[in-house]
Amino acid sequence: MPSPKIISALTEIDLTVNPQNKLQLYNDLLSETVSSSPEPQLADDLNYYLDTVLSEDLSIVAARPILDSFIEILRKLKPETQIAVGQHAVTLIQSRSTSVEEQDSQIRNILADAYTSEEEYIAAAKALQGIHIDSSQRLVSDLEKSRLWIRIVRLYLEEDDTTSAEAFLNRIKNLPTKLEDPELKLYFRLSQARIQDARRRFLDASQEYFNVSLAAGVDEADRLAALAAAIRCAVLAPAGPQRSRTLATLYKDDRATSVEEFGILEKMFLDRLLNTDEVATFSQRLAPHQLAQTADGTTVLDKAVVEHNLVAASKLYENIHTDALGAILGLQGSGDLTAGEKAEAYAARMVEQGRLNGSIDQIDGIIYFEDSSTATGRHIKQWDAGVQGLSEGVERIATSIAEGLTKSTAQTA
Repeated sequence: MPSPKIISALTEIDLTVNPQNKLQLYNDLLSETVSSSPEPQLADDLNYYLDTVLSEDLSIVAARPILDSFIEILRKLKPETQIAVGQHAVTLIQSRSTSVEEQDSQIRNILADAYTSEEEYIAAAKALQGIHIDSSQRLVSDLEKSRLWIRIVRLYLEEDDTTSAEAFLNRIKNLPTKLEDPELKLYFRLSQARIQDARRRFLDASQEYFNVSLAAGVDEADRLAALAAAIRCAVLAPAGPQRSRTLATLYKDDRATSVEEFGILEKMFLDRLLNTDEVATFSQRLAPHQLAQTADGTTVLDKAVVEHNLVAASKLYENIHTDALGAILGLQGSGDLTAGEKAEAYAARMVEQGRLNGSIDQIDGIIYFEDSSTATGRHIKQWDAGVQGLSEGVERIATSIAEGLTKSTAQTA
């Protein structure tokens, strides 16, 4: 409830005939209200003040400068008061927004700042969404639109709402002009990386994080944080040639040795088997969405490690029994499937997708691996065996001919 004092003061101002006097009286009352009303009462008094100023009894021409003064006062209030008053203000302005769109934009920005300070990120994003950017009353450049949408994207990402964040990021992509502001381009890349990361498009996310780590004007600590994020995403990506190229790029970066993720990066790049302790240590640095379970009950990390160790095993063995492979991969039997059958299923999927070269003998339960290095070695062995066989054949023929000639000579004699 508004205080009797402000009700009485506004009634007296309403009776004033001179418009110039009215404007000064409204401004004086606003200053007095802010300085004299106790904090719990202030929001109610200011809301009643707004009800009067934005009523149909006062022309929009007269209301606009009063609203400008109100906005300057609103900027200096506490966040909780800004929220209570600002939300009431934007609701009132909706009926007259075409005439006060600039004031509506300023109030919504103040309201978003207040919500952000209270960590109410979704409310802050929705406050900014109400800003009119396509209107004949107010010209908004593509740069200002991009700045607004980037801020909304970042607010949604604070609550991991990637669907809403991506919708506004796509608006920036569809603008006729490209982002030229270095800071906005950096935020755009980082936001895109976070969205791809959350959507489990890990290879794309790794590349975007890596680009951020190379961008100019970024603090060194933030560069390393982005590089570490790029490594984590690369580790979580499905095994295959594309991930191998990404791992190679990250491993060759001179800064890689400075981050904690370098140990697992090195092992993956060199196709070495990962043990459970290394995986457990690495998992402690992952975000919750990176540890979420998939439909089959495993995590993205579990799947990535099994696929990597499967590739690593293919470098060590030309062939292996599925049960032995299941033991190497650390798989456990469950339901109707044994560890060997699970290993066979992983291998079959990777072979089918072209991420692993080899073949499977399901009858004997043996997997035959063949990558470029193994294939080359195998072909050399086959060539050597062929040459040796040919040589032995020629030698046998020569021996037979010699023995035949010897017998023929003996008979003639």
